[in-house]
Amino acid sequence: MIAMLAGMLGLGTVINALPGGSALFHPPVLSALVMATNMTIGMSLWMRFRRHSWRSIAEMSAAMYFPFIILFVPFWTGLLSGHLVMIGGHILMLPAMVAAMLLRRDECTGSH
Repeated sequence: MIAMLAGMLGLGTVINALPGGSALFHPPVLSALVMATNMTIGMSLWMRFRRHSWRSIAEMSAAMYFPFIILFVPFWTGLLSGHLVMIGGHILMLPAMVAAMLLRRDECTGSH
């Protein structure tokens, strides 16, 4: 979680500092994808440092995007606001990540 937060805040700050970078955080779908990418980069770097396999890193990364992608459908149909997509995506990300960890329980519970 700390690595994800570091990626989100660190890379978000860099993107906002770029000319026109803050525009990436305004359309809800693009904002969700940029934020998920920032968190995924931080998490992936930490997982690789901890010697997780590329497969488990890919599965965990997919778990971080999947909730947002699922919520885009009700957003596009007008059933959810962009704000609820962001909140719901972050909330649903946690059980999705737990599911990814359970797939690779030996990697998540063993010493690295």
